[in-house]
Amino acid sequence: MELRERVQAAVKEAMKAKQADRLSTLRMISSAIKDREIAARGEGGEVGENDILALLGKMVKQRQESAKAYAAGARPELEAKELAEIAVINEFLPQQVTGAELDAAIAAAVAEAGATSIKDMGRVMAVLKAKYTGMMDFGAVGALIKQKLG
Repeated sequence: MELRERVQAAVKEAMKAKQADRLSTLRMISSAIKDREIAARGEGGEVGENDILALLGKMVKQRQESAKAYAAGARPELEAKELAEIAVINEFLPQQVTGAELDAAIAAAVAEAGATSIKDMGRVMAVLKAKYTGMMDFGAVGALIKQKLG
């Protein structure tokens, strides 16, 4: 089932189960996807699965930053809301690549890009983003690539 269809099915299930908080998050996801599709139409492009996965990853990152800010500001109720939204969004993201699998993916991307120095980092990131969109935190991966190339 396509990602858009999975989100819409989850919206219907949440409506039937009267899960207001979950429904709110699912509608937010659906709205973000539709906004992205409208923007792509104006550019003459199309929104694919990787675009949606990147969008969802960005949404998770935004909520993680908000949760940290709420935790620092002693607002546990708002932090909990952000963390609950992250959990719902993560249902639609593929399993995150971590540990040895992450190291192997980086090594393979370095080899595929023919990277020899830190100047080649952009090519390595492009290879990883093509294969692992939504499966990696590219902010953290950037530091690992620098270690490997530096």
